[in-house]
Amino acid sequence: MDTTHIPDLLTPAVPFFVVSVIVEAVVVKRMKDEGRDVRGHTVKDTAASLSMGLGNLIITTFWKVVVFAFYLLLYQLTPLRMGSGPLAWVLIFFGEDLCYYWFHRVHHESRFFWAGHVSHHSSQYYNLSTALRQPWTTTFTGVPFWAPLALLGFHPAMIVVQQSISLLYQYWIHTESIGRLGFLEWVLNTPSHHRVHHASNPQYLDKNYAGVLIIWDRLFGTFAPEVEKPVYGLTKNIHTYNPVRIAFHEFGAIWRDLRRPEPLRLRLARAFRNPAWKPEGEQASPPSTLPA
Repeated sequence: MDTTHIPDLLTPAVPFFVVSVIVEAVVVKRMKDEGRDVRGHTVKDTAASLSMGLGNLIITTFWKVVVFAFYLLLYQLTPLRMGSGPLAWVLIFFGEDLCYYWFHRVHHESRFFWAGHVSHHSSQYYNLSTALRQPWTTTFTGVPFWAPLALLGFHPAMIVVQQSISLLYQYWIHTESIGRLGFLEWVLNTPSHHRVHHASNPQYLDKNYAGVLIIWDRLFGTFAPEVEKPVYGLTKNIHTYNPVRIAFHEFGAIWRDLRRPEPLRLRLARAFRNPAWKPEGEQASPPSTLPA
């Protein structure tokens, strides 16, 4: 592998994303015509998701240079070297997937991080376009979660490639058109598992953070099977198709809470604790940690 430049597997896949969204829309419409209980698509919602994806692509195009340089610095500082042979690729597959699990979990369970990730959960529909409803700020807040891979001696180019492979894998699981996949449900993150993650049903909140492998959720106690029909969206939906509002609405809510006339420790707790947290004596609101 050429490690002299930053690999880019996502931009060449954009035409496939667009075509597959159209194909899926046709398939899901046929399913609805047959009386199947699927949510489907709307033009406005799909347009909002595509706008979010385009914004993320633009931001990432510039920011990835900084991130790559940072990981390269860490790589140069550590004496460890994993190489680039088959075993190194097996190890980084599992290592990157574990890093993604904790990145994803923290971005659900801390309100500051959730403020960036919430945009991915803001659609009340679940289809391939939802996969493209990517946040605009997690590309910044996610940097520390993959830094250990560089310190362990994995070259930054390998890290970037494996991150891209994970994101490409996660694209196809955003659909209602695929049911359960038998024994694969025990190991892989599947459409069924990820539907749970994107649901606002109380028993599904903060479940199934997996990237490629569902084993981390099973290991750390965050797994839930798809039983009840998922209700997609947030516990408190935002009702807007404006990509800027979708991207930043929760940051605005945090800012308003930070300006409250109350002790600093309470204001900081509102900003960084679980999104559902409220001070003792204040009525708790339903957690808005919708699956992402």
